[in-house]
Amino acid sequence: MKRIVKVIVLVLVLSMLVGCGKSNTAQVADTNGDGKLTCTLEVRCDMLLEKLDQMTREKAALVPENGVLLETAQVEFDSGDSVFDVFRKVLREEKIHFEYVDASAYDSVYIEGIGNLYEYDCGPQSGWMYSVNGVYPGLGCSTYTLADGDVIVFNYTCDLGADLGADYEK
Repeated sequence: MKRIVKVIVLVLVLSMLVGCGKSNTAQVADTNGDGKLTCTLEVRCDMLLEKLDQMTREKAALVPENGVLLETAQVEFDSGDSVFDVFRKVLREEKIHFEYVDASAYDSVYIEGIGNLYEYDCGPQSGWMYSVNGVYPGLGCSTYTLADGDVIVFNYTCDLGADLGADYEK
């Protein structure tokens, strides 16, 4: 009988601990009270317009005349969604090619290319960066949890973000 009680207690304790792991379901406030969580997403490569001579002809031909790969899109998201969740959803819907790698050392993903424009296409310090509300957070996009009303912009940089106003030395 004592053995059965011990087993039951052990099962109860283990079942309580199962829910104690990291959860990605934090409640996000609906700031405007419309019952929806929304953000905007835009993908730009304006910096490449000034550097087309530094790219191969094939890559330069991929840069839109206005430097915009994705016009600003308003997106609904679920509480706990990351920048990457929204990015992946919208780019798939819009059929815009992108590639990423799992950067497990940083517990995130790394965006290698968007619209067939990749890191290093415009030099050794070039690639994709993102900002939220005008700030480059220095976090992987899959670790940044969204808030209602966030403004996300993916930008191509040719100078590790210095050309975008991102200053990581501070």
